[in-house]
Amino acid sequence: MAEVTAVKQRLTEEEFLRLPDDGRKYELVEGEAREVPAGVLHDAIVMRIGFLMYPSAQKVGFLAASSAGFKMVTGNIRSPDVSLVLRERLPEGKPPQGFLEGAPDLAIEVLSPNEDWAELGRKLGEYFASGSKEVWLVDPEKHMVTVYKSLTEVRVFYADDEISTELLPDFRCKVSELLAL
Repeated sequence: MAEVTAVKQRLTEEEFLRLPDDGRKYELVEGEAREVPAGVLHDAIVMRIGFLMYPSAQKVGFLAASSAGFKMVTGNIRSPDVSLVLRERLPEGKPPQGFLEGAPDLAIEVLSPNEDWAELGRKLGEYFASGSKEVWLVDPEKHMVTVYKSLTEVRVFYADDEISTELLPDFRCKVSELLAL
């Protein structure tokens, strides 16, 4: 008797958008909705980063939270925890209703204790291949932020270090302020 193997149906962007909201964060990766782990502490840090960046960000673009989706050159839809998109690259300077073509100018990921490092590495590569100018990995456990300007240009900032970005000329704060709760 011949063995029958089931072929898993790949989700389209439209199907992904219509998935019911169950309170969890998902990304569309290789046609599959993949849950991205996040907890209350994680989201509190995300909100704090957004709050601190907002006054500077509103002058040059917009900030988005983790429910915003960005179409990578790979076809995957990624949702960084915090995203900055500069107004100058948007038609009419306004964000689209749906997914944005390409990566945000600044993508910020807040690490969780059970982070999948291989997946995080793939994500970093996709962000830069899709147009990100900078990616931050915020590590609450180690009280540090790793700033990537490319996959090879990397700088680590610790709790007492001041962090800033050329993308937000008016923004600067200590890493400890980003993580203060």
